Amino acid sequence: MSSDSNVSIRVENLGKCYQIYPRPASRLKQAVANRIHGVLGRSAPRYFSEFWALRDIGFEVPKGEPFGVIGRNGSGKSTLLQLITGVLIPTQGTVETRGRIAALLELGSGFNPEFSGRENVYLNGMLLGLSRAEIDAKFDGIAAFADIGEHLERPIKTYSSGMLVRLAFAVQVQIDPDILIIDEALAVGDALFQKRCFARINRLADDGVTILFVSHDQETVRTVTRRSLLLHEGRAIAMGTSSETLRAYRRLINQEESKYFASLAEREIVVEGIDPSTEGNNIKLPESVMPSDEPQLVPETLGLDVSAAAMMDAPGAGTTRDGAGIDDTSFGSGHALVQRVSTTDESGEPCAVFYPGERIRVRIDFKALVDLKNLNVSLRIRSREGLKIYSWGTLNQDMQVAAGLQDAPVFWERAFAKGEESCALFDFVCPLGPGFYEIQAAVSHEGQPDYSEQTILHWKDEAAFFQVFMDQKTYHFGGSFDLRMSASW
Repeated sequence: MSSDSNVSIRVENLGKCYQIYPRPASRLKQAVANRIHGVLGRSAPRYFSEFWALRDIGFEVPKGEPFGVIGRNGSGKSTLLQLITGVLIPTQGTVETRGRIAALLELGSGFNPEFSGRENVYLNGMLLGLSRAEIDAKFDGIAAFADIGEHLERPIKTYSSGMLVRLAFAVQVQIDPDILIIDEALAVGDALFQKRCFARINRLADDGVTILFVSHDQETVRTVTRRSLLLHEGRAIAMGTSSETLRAYRRLINQEESKYFASLAEREIVVEGIDPSTEGNNIKLPESVMPSDEPQLVPETLGLDVSAAAMMDAPGAGTTRDGAGIDDTSFGSGHALVQRVSTTDESGEPCAVFYPGERIRVRIDFKALVDLKNLNVSLRIRSREGLKIYSWGTLNQDMQVAAGLQDAPVFWERAFAKGEESCALFDFVCPLGPGFYEIQAAVSHEGQPDYSEQTILHWKDEAAFFQVFMDQKTYHFGGSFDLRMSASW
């Protein structure tokens, strides 16, 4: 590695290409052709096609930084981690790392299924460069963290996936790594073990260990990491703060969903609940809403735009909160538009400052840009640190009505004509601790009234903000949420 001692991981122009042969005989033909044409000093013909699992990747991770890697299945995340750990050899580019690497990649990798848990601890430790004496000194800590009891003396082929990841994680974090790489493995652990793992990860980061973390859980990535890289089809399409990169990830998912809608339109398949014209039921999106073949680079340009005509037709379009339009804080298919999000007090007066116990009303104004039904208007409240505090929508109430828990009209059954403007009101008593809070708002189409078939029509980050203060003399509690406790004796 270069003289920059503050960099733990440096990746430059990294790529991994696989040769795909149509049949086994082609591989043999290629080997023979390579040898013959090599002797003759000529280029051999190709009997294979190339598949680039990863291409032109470059980034640096400073020492002690928690760094995330996100992307859909098949985007190249696991390939990247295997290249960094040295499991795979790159086709192009370089990977430089500083210090000892501990990695949780595929579940059970590096373990012998016939050996007991104890034997695998020693085997894994020696593979990681520890002496037997060093493993002896760390064994009690490994066994205590894994907490699998008598199973430690049994062959790991008898282990559940949860027990296996317990043992693997315990070994990796107890060897005092300089770089810890985790690839989705913790998803199989139980809630208590995950809590202990994340506490340990935070402690390692505080001690200067570099964390490379891969997960599909967006909130976990946002919480654990500071910066993140978004991969798509083997290429890096966004990198920045984890909040920015996750926003780009959500846009990418929405873009893929819109491609699916476009394919339905080409095949003239009717999608119940979305009618873009009064003349028919087939989806025919405006050209500016149709997805491009390739995702755009960087979060600012990744995603889809509502048609210019629709944007001009929306009051206050283009602003960020009052009359919010499609901009760098939002994405969606463009069938609807979140126009305005506002907060008021109990009397209906505009208000952005509240105290615990006061009633807050959030109003979301929206507009249908095509004929719509089966809608869900929802919100999410996030803390200043970007953590999700709460999410809820009209569909949540509809589900309660369907379960007989409430008696109210069903919003999901309403139909909205093209150009129709409406609003949804959300009331709650403030249970939050002092702080600054962001409201995200969305209008989505729900194919089923249970969140199983959701299409985001317009999602708006930073749709509104409010603050919570506390009267220290009359109503005081610690923490971020009021549990409204009582005491007795």
